[in-house]
Amino acid sequence: MELIELYIQEVTRRLPEKNREDIALELQSTIEDMLPDDYTEQDVKDVLLKLGDPVTLASGYRDRPMHLIGPRYYDVYISLLKMILPIAAVISLIALIGENVFGDIGEKTVIEVVIMLIGKGIAGIISTGIQVFFWLTLLFAILERTDTSKDQMPLTKSLKRWTPEDLKHIPNISKKKVIPKIEIFGSLLGISIFAAVYFNAANLLGVYEGRNNGLIFVTPSFNQEVLNAYWPLIFCIIILGVILAIYKLLVGQWTLKLALFNAIYQLLSTITFIIIISNPNLFTHEFITYISNLFSINEWKSSIYWGVILIDVFFTVLESYKGFRKAKIR
Repeated sequence: MELIELYIQEVTRRLPEKNREDIALELQSTIEDMLPDDYTEQDVKDVLLKLGDPVTLASGYRDRPMHLIGPRYYDVYISLLKMILPIAAVISLIALIGENVFGDIGEKTVIEVVIMLIGKGIAGIISTGIQVFFWLTLLFAILERTDTSKDQMPLTKSLKRWTPEDLKHIPNISKKKVIPKIEIFGSLLGISIFAAVYFNAANLLGVYEGRNNGLIFVTPSFNQEVLNAYWPLIFCIIILGVILAIYKLLVGQWTLKLALFNAIYQLLSTITFIIIISNPNLFTHEFITYISNLFSINEWKSSIYWGVILIDVFFTVLESYKGFRKAKIR
């Protein structure tokens, strides 16, 4: 008898208090009807096993689900979560780019800035992800409990029951054509680091010397006024880079249009780089003097200049080629 009482207790404690007494009496009667006249403990166990887990039985008596998100909305919930999380993360990284274009880095080394921005980027993505997860989960939990429909069949993304016609809307994409989300996030984080370093180059890039168990900034490499003079070109490159990342996120795979856009972006970036590096006043006089005294490279200036340009052109061609190659994969 003790097993029966414990079983009824396990069922009713999961139910609203106003219904517990009636359901307890109903269960008691049901179990007694299922038992033989001279029942043993084993007979009780067999009957309770037929009735099933108290949690499952209790859910049948409730007028609302005992799960947070049930099978009816689960697939829609997961699909929306996978769609919204990357978009929210991209928006978070775009905000980071804007902060670093117009913000002040302060007195930090390049390594400190890079580590700081990577940390901010990861923290921003995690914070945004938690917010999206919480509010979307709350929305579907409310939807689950306000749905009065008796039909509990799982719904598709269009909030309708599945039909074979839905198979026609599923894209058949080769894994080699798919653009990983981490690649998109990495490119946006890279743009943020580039913007921060470019507009604070006079305070970050230069000659460092080890003194007093630390690095001391001796002289800047670049003339910040010269760099700032090219801000319209740099802003265009940053905006195009952000648009390209968003386009990659929306398309999700390499196409000829995306490959062409990527090639144009790479070409414009290279042209901008060549224009800036060709300015004779780009490097400060102090930096040129310092490097010349160390390495005596006056006769190698032209070779270094063309070598840097060729390396940049090589990677531009390589990245453009990769895009077109992946776009042609069937």
